Amino acid sequence: MKLKNILKYTALAAIALTTTSCLDLEPKEQLADPDMWAKPGDYENFANKMYDALPNFGMVFDGYIHCDKRSDIVMDKGGRNLYAFGLNTIPASDGDYTGAYTKIRRCCLLLEHAPSYANQKDIAQYIGEAYFFRAWNYFQLLQKFGDVIIVRNTIDTDDPLLYAKRNPRGEVVDFIIEDLNNAVEYLKPTAELPEGRVGVEGAYAFLSRVALYEGTWQKFRDNATRGHELLDIAAKAAKTVIDGGKFQLFYNQALGDASQKYMFILENAVCNGAGLQKDANHEYIIKHCYDETIKPTGQQLTIEVLNNAEYVSAKFASLYLCQNGLPIEYNGQTNPQFKGYDKLNSEWQNRDNRMRYTLMMPGEYFWNNSAANCRIDWSNSEAELNRAKIKNFVPNTGTGYFPQKWAAERQVADRNESYDYPVIRYAEVLLNYAEAVYERDGAISDDDLNISLNLTRRRVNKNMPALSNAFVAANGLDMREEIRRERTIEFFQEGFRIDDLKRWHTAVEEMNQDFLGIRWQGEWRTKWIQPGYTQNADGNLVVETGRAWTERNYLYPLPSDQLQLNPNLGQNPGW
Repeated sequence: MKLKNILKYTALAAIALTTTSCLDLEPKEQLADPDMWAKPGDYENFANKMYDALPNFGMVFDGYIHCDKRSDIVMDKGGRNLYAFGLNTIPASDGDYTGAYTKIRRCCLLLEHAPSYANQKDIAQYIGEAYFFRAWNYFQLLQKFGDVIIVRNTIDTDDPLLYAKRNPRGEVVDFIIEDLNNAVEYLKPTAELPEGRVGVEGAYAFLSRVALYEGTWQKFRDNATRGHELLDIAAKAAKTVIDGGKFQLFYNQALGDASQKYMFILENAVCNGAGLQKDANHEYIIKHCYDETIKPTGQQLTIEVLNNAEYVSAKFASLYLCQNGLPIEYNGQTNPQFKGYDKLNSEWQNRDNRMRYTLMMPGEYFWNNSAANCRIDWSNSEAELNRAKIKNFVPNTGTGYFPQKWAAERQVADRNESYDYPVIRYAEVLLNYAEAVYERDGAISDDDLNISLNLTRRRVNKNMPALSNAFVAANGLDMREEIRRERTIEFFQEGFRIDDLKRWHTAVEEMNQDFLGIRWQGEWRTKWIQPGYTQNADGNLVVETGRAWTERNYLYPLPSDQLQLNPNLGQNPGW
């Protein structure tokens, strides 16, 4: 099926299902075609709807459970996020809980009908997709709720599972891994599939995500044996993708240090100075596909991020290394390359190039998607500079740190941006591998660093020293801290940070810190005269304070309606 048809299908409304509890579903969908399972195309069309489960831009920017606004590095100017403050309560109902089981049921339906089809080879890809998406939806349940009920088949209204206890998270993880191992037996290589479909590399990549998540969750909760077992699975799954050689980090010589910035806003239109379109990107292993005409993003992406609704924390800005590969403070000293905070852009000098292309650097020019303020030809000519929406940027609100990631520079109607959403990209596989190896073995070789983390670290920092064991030792660094730093920087605004803090078991410490802005000193005092915030001992603006994240917040509470329908579910600890 062509991409156009996939996009049209996935844009349709969901098939209505009658439910009382999340598991109490009609055993058969009421479909008009009595021969629903007679042709390979029937299985394909049925599987297409499963792709609705993939994350999209709306989930990233509208407060979805994985979004960075629920973490310690991004906040919304509209006010405090209840989850980030640890103030969320038990909901009456929860669409994530019931919705996941609805999607799981669809996967079970296909898997139940598949054995009766004569030529299994013709429908193998769709069987693989059903296994993959069942695993995907169970992982969403696991991350949010921990223990959940495992359902392998569609069930009737009198099934005992409707009143069962939840399966322990260990069993849920084993079930997810089992489904992904089944998926790789059926899925085709991504290169052989229509654009947008999940291939075998996607299943291995997702397996590395799942096993890394749970492996570290267990390791940092005193279950080293289980953690080691899962981390080994994660490392091997990631290495399978790496060794396959089918994907690569996006880099274009003409775009140079800005390559990563433009990867995120590639469209099938003139959207960058090198004239590249989506087919130049071989980094996205699984993506949620968009098209300006057929399926635009539907989100005001450019307006949302560009000097507007999102504030970035000083904590995040401080994570960027200097070009000598060292933090701004290390081993009890200040990095000699770090220029301090007295000028608006002094802290930006000599830093990882991702800083200036992910965040908005003071003094720079920025374009948007309007006809009056979009780029002409990316030449930075006088005419183009005059068209910029923001000239010689001077931050004077929020934290003083703003993102530019996901902001278009070509003319396109609001909500009609059409860049694809990276569900899993090759950079994640590389960093999954580095972390899994280190946490499994307590060490990582330079060779393993060079085939993984150093590729993302030096993608747009060609002169930055590679991370090595000798470099860490010579400068008093901590290898784990550097691996985590790289992950946080690389995946800003892609829905990883809060989940990483949870699996590392550091969220209580990190989330309860004040949300800080720029250091209001030197030139800042003449350019931003009355910021309206107090300052901490270091001189940083205190934009938010009083977060009260506790151990119970590592898991969400089950909704009260499900507990009333099935008291055997039990509530999560602390709720």
